[in-house]
Amino acid sequence: MNSDKILLRKNTTHGNLTSRSKCLAFAAFNLSASYSHRVDAFTPSALRRNSAMGCPSRILKVVTDPTTLDVDGIAEVKNNGNDVFNFAGANNIATNGLLDLQPTERYKAISLQAVDKVAERNPALVPHLYDVKLAGMVFPFKASPYYVDELIDWDREDVKNDPFYRLVFPTLDMLNDDHRAMLEAAHAEGDPKNLIRVVDEIRADLNPHPAGQKGLNAPKEDSLTGVQHKYSETVLVFPAAGQTCHAYCTYCFRWAQFIGDDELRFAQKEANSLFDYLAKHEEVSDILMTGGDPMVMKTKSLAQYLEPLTDPNFLPHIKNIRIGTRSLSFWPQRFTTDADADEVIDLLRRVREEGGRHIAIMAHLSHARELSTPKVKQAINRIQKEAFATIRSQSPVMRGINDSAEVWAEKWRTEVSLGIIPYYMFMARDTGAQKFFDVPMAKAHKIFSDALRNCSGLIRTVRGPSMSCTPGKVEVTGVEEIMGQKVFVLRFLQCRDEEWIGRPFFAKYDDKAVWFDDLEPLPGMELPWDESGLPRPVPPTVY
Repeated sequence: MNSDKILLRKNTTHGNLTSRSKCLAFAAFNLSASYSHRVDAFTPSALRRNSAMGCPSRILKVVTDPTTLDVDGIAEVKNNGNDVFNFAGANNIATNGLLDLQPTERYKAISLQAVDKVAERNPALVPHLYDVKLAGMVFPFKASPYYVDELIDWDREDVKNDPFYRLVFPTLDMLNDDHRAMLEAAHAEGDPKNLIRVVDEIRADLNPHPAGQKGLNAPKEDSLTGVQHKYSETVLVFPAAGQTCHAYCTYCFRWAQFIGDDELRFAQKEANSLFDYLAKHEEVSDILMTGGDPMVMKTKSLAQYLEPLTDPNFLPHIKNIRIGTRSLSFWPQRFTTDADADEVIDLLRRVREEGGRHIAIMAHLSHARELSTPKVKQAINRIQKEAFATIRSQSPVMRGINDSAEVWAEKWRTEVSLGIIPYYMFMARDTGAQKFFDVPMAKAHKIFSDALRNCSGLIRTVRGPSMSCTPGKVEVTGVEEIMGQKVFVLRFLQCRDEEWIGRPFFAKYDDKAVWFDDLEPLPGMELPWDESGLPRPVPPTVY
């Protein structure tokens, strides 16, 4: 049997091998004797590579003695192409055979190739395997053991309607009829090159970079491959090592980060060029680390961005560090039992105490169930009481997941009881599976208002429902009647033109409108954006 050698690289700290990196492992690609037509053989990135080489489908196998393999000492395995196979699980794609080698509490991703193992433990998944695997060719799939074992209600009569199943497991229902027919036909045909072409065509139709992320938000500097600067006071950075997640949300508006297409991906390879940019822009007060999820990064990688900020004289105009993360929901052990959990807590504390910066964990929390386990409560406690960081919560309102006032009210009440500050309710962005998850803005506003009325004043820090769209963050403030006509009352919470921030404006009421470009102006009025979505000049103030 032929095999391709794979390069093994160990973890290093300042150029030296870590104490745990004392073993060698060898892996090989076993070339299948004949091309497999099974759904789990269709991993688009693997197919693209294999087709280009004229090879049949290949599955990664581990050839080692599990009793001598020091998993903790292995950082990543690279093949001769561009794919990275991370033994710790951060990019665990097409890595059959790795899951059982890792300790129980060490993070290990559940990839599309491992859903059969999930179904063995949870028979409710068995009828949906074809659906998940086929949809997973278009929409990135990854889950964590914690999420699968502790948050999904596998005993529910129809598990597909469990909000936590729906949040991670993709379905063909997320595609429109034409795209679904194209995908199923290409899969049935069994031609990998055509399947790749069809998957790419479908993805291109799903608006992979909404709201001008590539064309309008990115600074025009070659070294800034993972930076966005949409609003004057805030710079977003996408650290290259953080451009994955412990699990992927089915509705993720940054799904294009995870499909292996470098042209669609934001990834900042190093921190110095970011710091150089910030030094030239003293109007910036906030850095928002995002992704992906920065908390999948090892602490030593995270420290490239945060360690300099422990010096209060370094970029003193940077006052606030925000870290956007889903780790409290997908892997709270990142802050408690991971090998470098203590180090990450200490790093956050030092940025706060020594650097004098505000540290905010921007936690993506969709539902109160995410806050119900002992593991997440322990993680929250450490972040607050040891790292001295603030946790703020934000989430989109999504059909079938949290589209009820009761769910939001319970979530906000639970958050406040745990010391978390409710921050945002967002609308589903115009990308990916928006049509499957969207909630019309009229309904979203009613959910928001009804939930708020059933909560104490401590919860009214939250804003929404808000659309993060091309001109800025547009909040649906209310539904009113003006001169006999029902209207939406809206305002900018953020805008490319700061003069618009806080100014109310109106649009015709439409109970089917889901996004800003569905809105129509009132007679004799204009909406504050033009046909391209960019803000119009601000009219004179009335005071």
